Amino acid sequence: MTVTLDKSVEDFVAKPRQLFIDGRWVDAASGKTFTTPDPATGETLARIAEADAEDVERAVKAARRAFEGPWSRLTPSERGRMIWRIGDLILEHLEELAQLESLDNGKPLAVARFADVPLAADLFHYMAGWATKIEGNTISISAPTAPGAAFHAYTLREPVGVVAQIIPWNFPLLMAAWKLGPALATGNTVILKPAEQTPLSALRLAELIAEAGIPDGVVNVLPGYGETAGAALAAHPGVDKVAFTGSTEVGKLIVRAAAGNLKKVTLELGGKSPNIVFDDADPALAIEGAANAIFFNHGQCCVAGSRLFVHQSRFDEVVEGVAGIARSIKLGRGLEPDTQMGPLVSDEQLRRVTGLLDSGRDEGARAVAGGARHGERGYFVEPTVLTDIRPDMRVVREEIFGPVVVASPFSDLDEIAAQANDTPYGLGAGIWTRDISKAHALASKIRSGTVWINCYNVFDAALPFGGYKQSGWGREMGHEALEAYTEVKSVCTRLQ
Repeated sequence: MTVTLDKSVEDFVAKPRQLFIDGRWVDAASGKTFTTPDPATGETLARIAEADAEDVERAVKAARRAFEGPWSRLTPSERGRMIWRIGDLILEHLEELAQLESLDNGKPLAVARFADVPLAADLFHYMAGWATKIEGNTISISAPTAPGAAFHAYTLREPVGVVAQIIPWNFPLLMAAWKLGPALATGNTVILKPAEQTPLSALRLAELIAEAGIPDGVVNVLPGYGETAGAALAAHPGVDKVAFTGSTEVGKLIVRAAAGNLKKVTLELGGKSPNIVFDDADPALAIEGAANAIFFNHGQCCVAGSRLFVHQSRFDEVVEGVAGIARSIKLGRGLEPDTQMGPLVSDEQLRRVTGLLDSGRDEGARAVAGGARHGERGYFVEPTVLTDIRPDMRVVREEIFGPVVVASPFSDLDEIAAQANDTPYGLGAGIWTRDISKAHALASKIRSGTVWINCYNVFDAALPFGGYKQSGWGREMGHEALEAYTEVKSVCTRLQ
């Protein structure tokens, strides 16, 4: 039995959605629209205005006016209270936002209720507190070129300016919060481009941001395609910074586009994260943790534990345990109460994942569980565990971004450290062992932005998140995120 949608959700989806520019809802300058599908059925869910270069131009001008005008005149305390209010409003509309997220992305409603929406609210609440704590330093300088002179020197942290933020489709509301929170706390203005596959929660968030009292033009939301709206934002000379979450391939395109005015760039990109189970690990905890690491959010997580390494003495036990969980997962529409895994987000993603499964099979990998599309309607893929793999296989090297894990045995710590790092990515890693000294020794050897020990997929607004190597530049969350949205100015005054 499918959950009955709130009337507010039905009305929101039924009405053609517009762009949000300078505090107003407007059609795209071209008049174009696009449709977003229900990933559980492939049928049209909603019709959305399609932003293009002219709309980007309007939004950048609005953001610049707001940055130089009303937003800059607010005190940090006033700014913080508004940001806190956004978090409150998200919680007040938790069920509505969770239903929109489940409809648009396909994820189980229970997951959106438990994770996506509360974590988004918590991020705004956390960042609201930082608004009054953006501080510089007083510095005692020696100035050897001016003997006998005295100086008063200090630093200021100031907002970067107009920021373009391009977010992905796997956690639409939460990724919007990760981006908007630190940008607003530090006094920037924003043009947010949600993924064309999942624009609905970002558009609803725009309404809540306006309700929270954020001045017109501070946050603008432009649904559209990466090749048009996204590219125009990345290249626009009036944008001072671009923040992107998505694939490494698109991240590289954004870096090239941003070179025109050398705008600042932060990137949270792909991953092929190792999840390592030692022979002394708690078997039940490790098996459940390994399954969660890859099957959470249908495997559509940049940090998914998609390479499972198990000590050779426990390999069969752990792999069969994870495969057993995979076989037991109930696939279905996200709005069905008993659904444990929903569909992938789009037909394009379905074709990518099934194509890589075909590649693995052709190269000799064996599916212990799953290995194929599930059903004929919607974008469902069976939770899959692959063994008999080699390091050169595509399923081992490439980010699949679906519920597919490749499993292989290892024998000692030094060997597994090398295998874990044998990837161009470095976003996350997991370690399962009762020997905490061994865990920390291995954590120090792994080149990734996050290492979880006896847990996985633990996120907190205070915990910085980001990658090494081709997994990105900069950090989301924590006070480290604030550095990416501020400039440091040195001021030096001669006293005598």
